[in-house]
Amino acid sequence: MLFLFIGTTEIILIALVVLLIFGGKKIPELMKGIGKGVKSFKDGVNGVEDEKDNLSQQDKDTSGDKTAGKA
Repeated sequence: MLFLFIGTTEIILIALVVLLIFGGKKIPELMKGIGKGVKSFKDGVNGVEDEKDNLSQQDKDTSGDKTAGKA
């Protein structure tokens, strides 16, 4: 909820501090690394969701086979 109160001035101040700390040449490398990390995280989350969906579908298929055999 704290991020709701950050304005333009604060964002500019944060950007200037990052520029001073890392320098202009390191920022693209830093952003590239952050982008790769976010992509890896999203791929991991999607993999977990896909695995969950597959297991759910297998459970439905298995329970459908059991009820069909009883009839």
